[in-house]
Amino acid sequence: MLGNELKFAVREPIGLRVWILISAVGFTLMAVTALVFPNQLYELVFEEELFTTSISVRLYGAALLSLAVIMWNGLYTAEKVIMQWTLLSEACYFAVQFLVTCITLMEMGILPNAAMLLLLSRVLFFVVTIAYYYHLGRKPKKI
Repeated sequence: MLGNELKFAVREPIGLRVWILISAVGFTLMAVTALVFPNQLYELVFEEELFTTSISVRLYGAALLSLAVIMWNGLYTAEKVIMQWTLLSEACYFAVQFLVTCITLMEMGILPNAAMLLLLSRVLFFVVTIAYYYHLGRKPKKI
């Protein structure tokens, strides 16, 4: 314990561990789907067939699997800083995925319902993750 300047009791926001668990399960399921069924995942979102190789979707799955490992480790930690970095990496993922999906849809000139649902879910997940990130980073009130 010597040299550890973090407080022993971290006041976590209500539902933080549940949110990280939901994120870890979601990232894991999406990663496995992208790795095992890349063409079907692409067709589900963009409603058209993938004519090129499916390596890009599989690489996406590998990146998601890496994020899932971070989420699973963040679930079992007691340190505030690690939980903050876990939430920040998740928020960055949602923001980048939103931008990439928007740009891809504009280039393709289509707007499928599944892609719109994906975009709306990414905005919602980003907002929830950032809210937990900022709430976890606030200094506790003095009593």
